[in-house]
Amino acid sequence: MVLQFFKSSFSKFKSALSRARSLFGEKIQSLFQGKINEDTLEQLEQLLYEADFGVQTSIELTNKVRELHRENPSFKTSDYLSALRSHLVSLLGQYPSGLIEVPPDQLPMVILIVGVNGNGKTTSVAKLSYFLKQNNKKVLVAAADTFRAAAIEQLETWAQRLQIDIVKGSPKSDPAAVAFDAVQAAKSRQCDVVLVDTAGRLHTKTPLMQELEKIKRSCRKASLSGPHETLLVLDATTGQNAIDQAKHFHKFTPLTGIILTKLDGTAKGGIVVAIQRELGLPIKFIGIGEQIEDLQPFDPQNFVDNIFE
Repeated sequence: MVLQFFKSSFSKFKSALSRARSLFGEKIQSLFQGKINEDTLEQLEQLLYEADFGVQTSIELTNKVRELHRENPSFKTSDYLSALRSHLVSLLGQYPSGLIEVPPDQLPMVILIVGVNGNGKTTSVAKLSYFLKQNNKKVLVAAADTFRAAAIEQLETWAQRLQIDIVKGSPKSDPAAVAFDAVQAAKSRQCDVVLVDTAGRLHTKTPLMQELEKIKRSCRKASLSGPHETLLVLDATTGQNAIDQAKHFHKFTPLTGIILTKLDGTAKGGIVVAIQRELGLPIKFIGIGEQIEDLQPFDPQNFVDNIFE
């Protein structure tokens, strides 16, 4: 599935990462202005760790600079920054960030959206629906968060506003049945994509996590190849705790990617690298604001360029 960036989003994306840039980009440039020695390298490693890059990446990048300085003592600040950019882009580019392509005979594409309460699942479903519709996809949403009547109402409001189809159940009804009905309805209406909104659940509550597997089985019954994507919504401002959440979800219902929300609300942009690296999962979309158009496909080069400016 080929999806296009909104050209007008560049300046907003840059603005969203301003806090991360001020913590990391400006400080790292200042650090390299002085003499490169072990004290400088120690400060670099601490800076990377404070920016939530994680222990492994912080050590690796520091060693990269140490090696470059040993081999090229005449390197300038721009040389070190260029090398670090390239290394980070290489790390982030190991995993395909786009949605998988589904053969026409296997449509609709089924995307299961999961996560804990408060991370913005329902809003992310709406924003992703908008994004897909802008890319000429016929979208249907499934209100499978039947534990909260407010969640059903919220998604219904978004569906009306975006003029897309919705399948919902009554509060407290079986969410797996709603997911099944939604996929069946999407097939009969020749929709391209079904987005299944699920109830927020604590990642430490085993029965609730097991229920996700039941929803996945229902999707598979209705669509033999689905769900094609299982995306976990994470809040970037929670830092390393987001990684713990993801590990628990991945254990019970294998994930295919991450939607990272509230990236505009954190100064620790390194969490993007830490999440993708520690989980071995691609970040597919990032939230850079509150507006409906503020969910964007993740682009490693664009991200790295903006935190280093």
